[in-house]
Amino acid sequence: MPRKRPSGEQVHQDEHVKAVERAMVAIRRSQTRRALNRLAEGRDDTDDSGVVGGSAVDVLDAIEAAEHAATPATVSGVAAALNVDQPRASKLVAAAVEAGLVRREADQADGRRTLLVRTERGNALSEELHQFRRSIFATVMADWTDADRAAFARLLTRFVESLAGMTGRARHHT
Repeated sequence: MPRKRPSGEQVHQDEHVKAVERAMVAIRRSQTRRALNRLAEGRDDTDDSGVVGGSAVDVLDAIEAAEHAATPATVSGVAAALNVDQPRASKLVAAAVEAGLVRREADQADGRRTLLVRTERGNALSEELHQFRRSIFATVMADWTDADRAAFARLLTRFVESLAGMTGRARHHT
C-alpha cells in the first residue's frame, strides 16, 4: 500500500512538534546543575552553595511534590520521581539527611514504612530555590505581556501534565 503524503496541515504540525522538541532539549540543557550553578554563582546570599547544586535539591523537589499530591514521601517515591533505582535513591536520600535537609520518620499508619520529611533547613532551602528559579523565569519573561505569560503558563502546564500522564509521572509539580 503506498504511503500517504502528509497534508499541508500535518507538515505544519510536524514543524511545531520539531520546534517543541528543540525547545525541550534546550530547556533540559539550561536546567542542568552546572548551568544553574553558573547562575547561582552570581548570588552572594546563599549559605548552601554546595548543596544547592547537588542531588539533595532533586530529593527536596521530589518530597515537596509528594506533599503537594498528598502522598507519603518515601525512598521508593523519590526513586520513581527521579527515575533512578532504589539503591541510588537511598544514597541520595542519605546525603539529604546528612546535610540536615530531610529527616526520616516512622509511618504511624504502616510501621514497615519510613517517611521522608523536609526539615526546617530543607523547607528554607526549598523556598530559596523557588525564589531563585522564579527570579530567573521572571527575568526571561520580563518583556512579555501579561497575556503571553498567562498563555505560556497555561499551555506549558497542560503540556507537562499530558507528558506526565504518558510517562506515568506524578501530575503535581513544584
